[in-house]
Amino acid sequence: MSGPDAASVAGTSLAVVLTILALVGAVPALIMAMQFLLVPFHGLRNHYRRAAPLTPRVAVVVPAWNEGLVIGASIDRLMSLEYPRGQLRVYVVDDASTDDTPDVVRAKEREYPGSVYHLRREVGGEGKAHTLNHGIRHILAEDWMEAMLIMDADVIYLPDSLRKMTRHFADPEVGAVTAYIREGSAKKSYLSRFIAFEYVLSQLGSRRAQNVLGAMACLAGGAQLHTRRNIEDLGGQIDTTSLAEDTVTTFETQLAGRRVVFDPAAVVLAEEPHRVGALWKQRLRWARGNVQLTKRFRHLWFRPSRAHRLGSISFGLTWFGVFLLPVFMILASTGLISLYLMESPLSSLIFRSMWIVVGCSYIYTVVLSVQLDPATARSAWREVLFFPGIVSMIVMLSAFFPGLFTERVPALFGMRMLDVGVDIWYISIYAWISVCMIGAWGAKRLDDAGAPGWLMALYVYVVGYGPILCAVTFDSYVKEWRGAAMVWDKTEKTGRVLG
Repeated sequence: MSGPDAASVAGTSLAVVLTILALVGAVPALIMAMQFLLVPFHGLRNHYRRAAPLTPRVAVVVPAWNEGLVIGASIDRLMSLEYPRGQLRVYVVDDASTDDTPDVVRAKEREYPGSVYHLRREVGGEGKAHTLNHGIRHILAEDWMEAMLIMDADVIYLPDSLRKMTRHFADPEVGAVTAYIREGSAKKSYLSRFIAFEYVLSQLGSRRAQNVLGAMACLAGGAQLHTRRNIEDLGGQIDTTSLAEDTVTTFETQLAGRRVVFDPAAVVLAEEPHRVGALWKQRLRWARGNVQLTKRFRHLWFRPSRAHRLGSISFGLTWFGVFLLPVFMILASTGLISLYLMESPLSSLIFRSMWIVVGCSYIYTVVLSVQLDPATARSAWREVLFFPGIVSMIVMLSAFFPGLFTERVPALFGMRMLDVGVDIWYISIYAWISVCMIGAWGAKRLDDAGAPGWLMALYVYVVGYGPILCAVTFDSYVKEWRGAAMVWDKTEKTGRVLG
């Protein structure tokens, strides 16, 4: 092959590779659209037809470390549930707390004799899973328990939530049930409203779709109800080798042939972080756990099985669509910028197509989510609009309306953008697909530096809340690769959950 021909083939091959890289940027949006297209089918394919009123004897396990501000209210609300008092016991596992947690729980023991129990660990600090296992061993040593509710110390169960969860155990094939964790702070901040909308997407939306698919990704750590048999078949303990012990439990339950069900009508209120730094710490723990779990169950992915649905193609796509999102973003930017520098017309076509797919998927998701939880949508309408960030919204508009910012806007001021300016603009918007994660990391740095609340809010609205979650996922790759210590970084609670 002659020199010019070889160069032409090499150039064509490079363009094909870069086109593929650029196109992967649309993959997460397509997967998200696929998942949310399944949500309406939850009205047809759900577990309610196999559910029936049932009130088994439930032992509630509450891991607690320095939860004096919230544990009393949590116990009171558990005792006021619409559930037979004699069928409910609360076991608070005190992980060597140094505040007044022991005193608060002992007072509740006296107030609710035979219903509340204080289990003290004199040496703590090993993490949530070890704390839970201390309580689980104690409970399994007795024959009383028929079902076990694992929750967090700060969450508040609405009065009918537990009986809505237990009704699914009328089906002997069900091993565990989870509820909808709703952000429940009495005084909302911009960040808590972002989290509230995120939970509508990731729970009310995504978990409905997972019900339809027949494979659940995760039992909410603060609301997981198990049958006694399921706990016993798990070895009578929760996994302690991962930061995502709740997800490991979810997978192992389904691998054993038992169903895991999400009930969106069972609502639990939780106080979530009010600072970016605290959010980052919490989500980094979750994301690192997912990295560990992805490696641990690598033999499952995209290997369909008759025994469970975890290996199905659809579930694998939904899992990796989120897990690999930062990778897709970086590849898309690399492909688009390289094609642009090669003066390929494909860069503009792919960019527009990708963002139109992203935009349409997001609009559909938002419209659907607003109907799933209208109250959250009303209180968080700004966060719903600017979830991707103002900069990303500008990038999206440039895809829907070519020339808007390079021709029409400058023309309004009697100006014309120079060719070099056009080049900088396109390279910038192509780069933003992945550079937004660096911008999100800047939010953490600002928060760590003690930036005022108004500045943090403005910054997050501009950069976006979604990019923060992507940046945390990328950080989890780095932390896991470096072998950083696995620490149970408990989120500080202040008792601001709605009563």
